Amino acid sequence: MTLPFPAQGPGAGRGALFDAVTEVGDAAVALLAGCRGATPIPGAEWTVAEAAAHLAMANELMAELAAGADRPYGDGTPGSLAAANAASLAERPERDPAVLGAEIARQARRFTAAAGPRGGGEPVLTPLGGMDLDTLGAYLLTHMLGHLYDIAVALGRPHPIDRRRVGLTMPFLRTAMPLVVDARAAAGHSACYRLRVRGLDGFAVAFTDGAAVVSQEPPRRPDCTILTEPVAFLLIALGRFTATDALRRGKVLAWGRRPWLASSFPGLFAAP
Repeated sequence: MTLPFPAQGPGAGRGALFDAVTEVGDAAVALLAGCRGATPIPGAEWTVAEAAAHLAMANELMAELAAGADRPYGDGTPGSLAAANAASLAERPERDPAVLGAEIARQARRFTAAAGPRGGGEPVLTPLGGMDLDTLGAYLLTHMLGHLYDIAVALGRPHPIDRRRVGLTMPFLRTAMPLVVDARAAAGHSACYRLRVRGLDGFAVAFTDGAAVVSQEPPRRPDCTILTEPVAFLLIALGRFTATDALRRGKVLAWGRRPWLASSFPGLFAAP
């Protein structure tokens, strides 16, 4: 697979990513401390403990991928990933939030220890297909932020998403977008979008007859430019926030020849 963006370079960029992975893993410990694991996640089938168990297992999977292990996990489609998630939860009965929080943090550190000595551009095969090692790190960070947000909402506690961390998820989000297009929703769709995230780099997504290509600059005149507040951008990308709600709350602004396309843009993708 050819990535549309270069891998993060060595030094400060990788260090910031690895620091964020460690910080967010450690945030899980505090978030899960003293909570009721049976608390349901709003809008989901999982409880807090089940979401934490999933995170612990996903972090372990990504740490092993970073170490060079071959760990098949579904085929990248939402249905296969859901089945793999259910199977892995059934195999791991631990549901103590404190134990799971510590495991989430431990596996996050294990990832950075395994990835650090390797080149950021080294290819790895992930649940969403091929990507480079540093993009896998951004994938891990994105995955933790999404599920820890759900847990925080369920518990009424602060979530760990902020602008800096959203910026570090961008390499994965850009890589994943063409992979998670909803073929039914996007069928026949052709339009060019410029996406701008306040305080962060922007990029473009061009649809041609339902197929999406991500690039740094628009390949043609944008039909719709979308400016989003960083936290709202990630929550919309992960299906936790609707574009309509974000537009209504002023978290998203849109303009261009076809600004109405902004409200339906997230629906062109199916987050796994």
